[in-house]
Amino acid sequence: MTEQTERWTQASVYPDMWADPADDPRDSDGPPPDGELATLAEYLTNYRITVRMKCEGLNAGQLARRSVPPSTMSLLGLVRHLAEVERDWRNWITDGEPLPKLYGARDADFDEAVADAAVVEAAWRDLAREQAATDAALAEHPDLGERLGKRGIAVRELLVHRVEEYARHCGHADLLRECVDGRVGQ
Repeated sequence: MTEQTERWTQASVYPDMWADPADDPRDSDGPPPDGELATLAEYLTNYRITVRMKCEGLNAGQLARRSVPPSTMSLLGLVRHLAEVERDWRNWITDGEPLPKLYGARDADFDEAVADAAVVEAAWRDLAREQAATDAALAEHPDLGERLGKRGIAVRELLVHRVEEYARHCGHADLLRECVDGRVGQ
């Protein structure tokens, strides 16, 4: 018989939420974004915040905990994977030589996500650096219809793909976090 973690939420206003509205950094009292570019940017920002929220309060062992064997997926692996794909997206929009893989071998982002505080700290630094670099590269191309790189990808397509990638992995993070300590919520 395996020990089952009890489900819980920190929210008290809406029990299916991660945090109460007053404590949710994604909630804004300001006006909604104006235009397609601003809308995509806001969704991306909120999904990035969600990834951080799903990881907060966990130690290195909890962050590195694998989901269900034989899967290598963990919250730490997701953070490393998102850093890797941010770097890879910059390769999509350049005509030059591609940047090398951040973690080396294929799937090293997940396979080498080990319960070590230094690995966790490095993963968060890598993610912040790669997000900033990709954001800066795309800021030079505000025309969503502009086509970039050897494959001629539209800026719009890349931005939508970034939102989709983070959204999908936020779903994984929901399940991984619940598996680690039972915490649930959007």
